[in-house]
Amino acid sequence: MELFDLKGKIALISGSTHGLGMAMAKGLGLAGATIIVNGNSSQEKIAKAVKYYEAEGIKAFGYKFNVANENEVVDAITKIESEVGTIDILINNAGIIKRTPLVEMEVADFKEVIDIDLVSPFIVSKHVVKGMIARRQGKIINICSMMSELGRNNVGAYAAAKGGLKMLTQNMATEWARHNIQTNGIGPGYFATEQTKPIRVDGHPFNDFIINRTPAARWGDPDDLAGTAVFLSSKASDFINGQVIYVDGGILATIGKPSNEL
Repeated sequence: MELFDLKGKIALISGSTHGLGMAMAKGLGLAGATIIVNGNSSQEKIAKAVKYYEAEGIKAFGYKFNVANENEVVDAITKIESEVGTIDILINNAGIIKRTPLVEMEVADFKEVIDIDLVSPFIVSKHVVKGMIARRQGKIINICSMMSELGRNNVGAYAAAKGGLKMLTQNMATEWARHNIQTNGIGPGYFATEQTKPIRVDGHPFNDFIINRTPAARWGDPDDLAGTAVFLSSKASDFINGQVIYVDGGILATIGKPSNEL
């Protein structure tokens, strides 16, 4: 499967100490890539994640830095390229969400979501892509969302950021495709993570809503993202640019069905 082989590649995945970022990083690692683990919570959490990857037979290194702080990003990229090697694959996964009605949301909270979910992919990509342009090859994947396409109550800042990230992805592709760099996005649907565990029980209104709204009639498993991440990181996607692939079990394909439909 040479088209999907990532041996010899170095992949930086932001927010890869847990959840969907970890699942995508694991997929790339099992395809042969060396993983650069990033987080901003604690060095201990990063070290724990590195051990997890290594137990899976994946070569991994950990770096703590804030993706929304340009000085920290520049310092980290310089250090990574000096200690590990040049970055071939970048997945901008780090993000936050604040569930607050817009009329009640503080401007500072709105800006924080925009900074992390939209500005940080610009910052990290801007500095990683310089090396990619020099080598005339690279893969950038921005983690978008169904909120790149749809609105929902109480997530206005998140939706604004993810809608912007979709357009940023297209503009990155417009400017960088000529350098043999492919920039695309992944839009996850609703996934079974620790964060959603309390509401993923039979009878919970939101759980029932997701099951009935999703044609696949289930929550996504984080491992469901690995194949798309590997595909967009590999030679198999060398002529795909500016696209967002929605891994959502079919939610965006349908208007949904009544909850009592057989």
